[in-house]
Amino acid sequence: MSVEIMVIEAIGWAAAALILAAYILLSLGKLEGRSYTYQWMNVIGAGGFIINSGYNGAIPSAALNVVWAAMGLFTLWSVARARRSRRDRT
Repeated sequence: MSVEIMVIEAIGWAAAALILAAYILLSLGKLEGRSYTYQWMNVIGAGGFIINSGYNGAIPSAALNVVWAAMGLFTLWSVARARRSRRDRT
């Protein structure tokens, strides 16, 4: 196995672990769904899956993770915007 393939596989496994950890922490009530930490864990994990899936030719999985990452980025933007709006009103 080449170093390139090992790196791609490591990225995929790390992405899986990160998204699974985010879901476990959410389910245990340790993170909130709209928290920066939860959303960044999902965005970074989805990015890793995009790399791994794209490299391995799993285009449906890569496309799903593009949407997953976009949802996370949108939520991060939405949360930041709401916090700025609340701060501006006080």
